[in-house]
Amino acid sequence: MQEIELKFLVPESRLKGLMRQTHVKSSQVTQLAAHYYDTPDQQLAQAGIGLRIRKEGDTWVQTIKAGGDSIAARLEHNAVLDNEQVQAMLDNNELMPDLKIYEDTPIAAALADFKLKKLAKNLTRLYVTDVERTTRLLTESNEDETDNCIEMAYDQGEIIHGTDDSLRKAIQEIEFELVSGDLDFLFTTAKTWCKRYKLCLSTVTKAENGSLLINGQKHSPAVNANLSQLQIDKDSSAPAFIRAVVHNCLLQILSNSSAIVAGSIDDDHILQLRIGIDRLRTALKAFTDFSDEINPEWLPILKQTATLLSEYYQLAYINAQIEPELQACGAPAVDWTTDIENIKITPINTLQANDFQLTLLELIAFTMSDPSIEPQTDKLALDKLAKILSKQYNKCLKADKETDEVSSTEIVSDDVNVDTDISEDNQDEALLCDHIKALRYISEFSAPLLSKKKAKKKTKRWLKRLIKAHIALEQRNDDNQYQQFYALKSAKDTNALYGAGWFAAMLTDDPSYIETRLAKFKDSSTFW
Repeated sequence: MQEIELKFLVPESRLKGLMRQTHVKSSQVTQLAAHYYDTPDQQLAQAGIGLRIRKEGDTWVQTIKAGGDSIAARLEHNAVLDNEQVQAMLDNNELMPDLKIYEDTPIAAALADFKLKKLAKNLTRLYVTDVERTTRLLTESNEDETDNCIEMAYDQGEIIHGTDDSLRKAIQEIEFELVSGDLDFLFTTAKTWCKRYKLCLSTVTKAENGSLLINGQKHSPAVNANLSQLQIDKDSSAPAFIRAVVHNCLLQILSNSSAIVAGSIDDDHILQLRIGIDRLRTALKAFTDFSDEINPEWLPILKQTATLLSEYYQLAYINAQIEPELQACGAPAVDWTTDIENIKITPINTLQANDFQLTLLELIAFTMSDPSIEPQTDKLALDKLAKILSKQYNKCLKADKETDEVSSTEIVSDDVNVDTDISEDNQDEALLCDHIKALRYISEFSAPLLSKKKAKKKTKRWLKRLIKAHIALEQRNDDNQYQQFYALKSAKDTNALYGAGWFAAMLTDDPSYIETRLAKFKDSSTFW
């Protein structure tokens, strides 16, 4: 079977109010003791599979979970075990899962890459969980006299290392699982609770938290874009295509967002989250006509979130990466900690904002909605992509031409010793970078449908040149930003003059390199 649930972290400031709503007369409290299994090198975890034996009240249940067909859905198989047999194994410290029960079940496909006999021999208990679960059913009657039903479960407890019980990780989360009825009821309910208690979406499972504990990590590594997970084909309708693209972006966004709301201050999480949001914004703008269900209010919220993340990331990157490099070259130290501390809205504050969390919920609901009921379900995405790509490609060519004209004007002005407005040039280059970046993302989403078998090498080469041009422009854009940071800082700290001069020199050396990258890109014939 497939479970459909949404998981949230609970902020301490809202915990008391939430507890009052979970601990009502109709709620039930159950003590859950679970043993989680994997190979010593965590082959199951790497495949996105969780395997446990858990005591639920007076019953022992063996459960396996694997990836489902959407962000909020996972494959799940539960098998009730014989209590006496389990107790006998526990007494002899031999409690182990029985993998034979998964033969001829829907979960078998998730284990297809494993040899079950070999896997069974290599399994070991890696960690256990000790959790108090408070459950409450939320119901709503439909017009057809069927009930929408959600099980709300609040879990509080800890994960304990399998061989060293001094190593523990706290658990405090709330889940909403659809028991029966409409998917809309799940999301409507989740949004209501999210608004009231400032809940934050999390995709981190207990199995993942257990793996982090035994690996000595607080958070999983940052997740990059993975286009191999983009589920589209040449027969994809326009509504199905945009849902698949949004889903692909959310895989990157939610993984990194989950780490940040759980306390990560890793620059990579912030960077990859911002990139994920940029990809999503590009998709929603480029393919807005592919679906009538796209909410125009998503874009301004996503833009604001990306902007706030960028402001923090730039200062954090200067402090953690650029400063050590400059000091290694002999630069005097510049202290940026006060500047970072003075930022009123940190990444975790940004992501905890209700409007962002509600937008994520709406986007997940959008990806899980049925594309076949939309008016455009008979229109193929393939038929629209070439026009969209050509339009964006022409924007790039126009922006590149305008940037060249500004640069030429500067050269003439320098010859006659006239001051020039550098910021205008920076703005033109930034605009060109934005257009190139958008073309890259649109091309990456579209290439699987437009690239013909005989022309795959051509498509790959074109994309490679486009990406190199984008990276070069992005680096120059970043260097411009860093130069401005150091120039502004030098008004109060003269040590920053070294950094301002360093980046000014870098910017002087950049143009020829960028021009070469852009020339190679423009000289390549398009793949559509």
